This record gives sequence, structure tokens and C-alpha cells, in this order.
Amino acid sequence: MSLLPNAASAPEKQDPKRRALGRGLEVLLPPRQPVQLQAAAPDGAPFEIDVELIDRNPFQTRTTFDEAKLAELAQSIAASGVVQPIAVRRVNTGRYQLITGERRLIASKQAGKLTIPAIIRAVSDEQAMEMTIVENLQRADLNPIEQARAYMRLSTDFRMTQEQMALRTGKDRASIGNFLRLLKLPETVQQHVESGLLSFGHARTLLALPTQEAIVAATQKVLALSMSVRQTETYVQGLLNPELKQQQKDAAAPPPIDPNVGEAQNRLRRALGLKVKIEDKKGKGRVIIEYSGLEDFDAILTALNAQPVDE
Repeated sequence: MSLLPNAASAPEKQDPKRRALGRGLEVLLPPRQPVQLQAAAPDGAPFEIDVELIDRNPFQTRTTFDEAKLAELAQSIAASGVVQPIAVRRVNTGRYQLITGERRLIASKQAGKLTIPAIIRAVSDEQAMEMTIVENLQRADLNPIEQARAYMRLSTDFRMTQEQMALRTGKDRASIGNFLRLLKLPETVQQHVESGLLSFGHARTLLALPTQEAIVAATQKVLALSMSVRQTETYVQGLLNPELKQQQKDAAAPPPIDPNVGEAQNRLRRALGLKVKIEDKKGKGRVIIEYSGLEDFDAILTALNAQPVDE
């Protein structure tokens, strides 16, 4: 019986120097990891997606973007990258469809970025639409008409009440109602609001007028005279209550001047060559003489036989 170990079953002894050399190479040359440019990631985990594979959101309610602010964002992204990932969903064509973050996507392209961090959401058309609208409504830079249209889509497409919309967006219910009323304005007036020529306050005031024609006519005058919101409110109230408007005019008109007081006022004006006003109440009052310089003042003193002011 042989006492020699079986060559097939016994482990082969390795040279300690060979093992040390192997570990050294592993340290100096770590195994190369395969690069995955578009590797799939679980839902909720951000990863880089080629910007050219992302299609625009068809449910986007925003129609205008501030070019100056986009340029600022692009500059920031070029320097520091995208801080908050966008949200996308997979579509059947092997591409991605944007859900939220359109400004970040546009700015990334402007900054020359090839990829953008994104989170994949497995959502339906309805869920994607709702996420888009709610995300937009929580922003501060939507114009009033864009906000109104967004609320209307939540109402018509998702059958949300104003209370439910307020809960989902964090907005006041009465404010939501006021925005929805803007869609009752004529289309041309809505365009003025959307472009910024009319503010939300202007638009809400004009809604008090009874007909579309009256709103359009009033809008033209408000724009022509560059009326403030307060001036627009006064103007609209005058259109709605012409009798009140006349009463306001009568109240603002100066009281009639007694003929004798008027004659004395004119005589003083001719004598001094200055603007003179006499305020008289039943034989008592005051004489107001306006002057615009030292010469006028000296002329007043001379006419009153007073000593002129020394120069």
C-alpha cells in the first residue's frame, strides 16, 4: 500500500512567492468593469439617459418659457450639473417620455449635455398627466391662463372638485375658482393675460362686465391708457353704475364761486401777474398766492407795500 498522496485528489501546493505576485497584480491592475451607457435601473433610482432619447411631454400645460431664466439654468447646469433628476416613463418605441422637468431638459441641451439624470416611473397616461399638471401648478412662474387651463384639465380629465385640487396642489380653493373663471374671458383678452399685458387683477376685474363685447371694449381702453388695477376697477364700476359715476364726478367737482369772489380773484391775478385763489365760506376764508421764484415773491411784497427781501 502506497503512502504517497494521490496526485489527482491532493491540492497542489503553490509557491508563496507566486501567490504574493498574483495579489500584487490584482492590486495594481484591478479587474475592468464593463461600461453600461444605458443600463436599466429599477423604478425610483436615477440614472443617466441620453437626452436625444427623451420625447417631450404631450400633457404639458406650460406654453411659454422665460428665455433669460432658461439661459441662467443652462449656465448653472454647465457648471454644476443637474441637481434634481427629471422624471420619465418608458414608451413602446424603446424611447422615454418626459413627465416632469422640461425646463431642466431644455437647459441641459442648451448646456451641451449628452445625458441627464432621470427617474423612471411606471405610470399610465392619466397618472403622467396628473403628475405633470400638479408639478406645474406648484411652480410660481406659470402665467394666470396656464394655471387656469391646468386646473380645468384636472377638473375635466380627472373629475376633481375644487376642494380636491386644493388638497393636491396646496392652493386655496377660492383662488382656484378665480383662476378657472379666467377661461370665461374672450380669447383675445386671454392672450393679453398670457403675454403679460394684463395682470390677474386686471382680468378678474374685467370679468364683472356683462358681455364679451363689453369686456373686449373695456380691455382696449385699459391697454390704451395703461390703467393700473385700481384704475381699472374704478373704470369698470363706472361702466356698471353710470349713475354712481356721475355722482362721483359731481362730488369731485369744485363748488361754484360767488361772482363777487371771482371778480376779486381776477383783479388780484391781473395786479400781481400770478396765480391767485380765494377760498371763501360765508365771508370768511383765505387768499392763496402762488409764486415760482424770489422775483415773484418780491413783486408780491411790493404790491402789498412791504419791504422786499434783500439779496
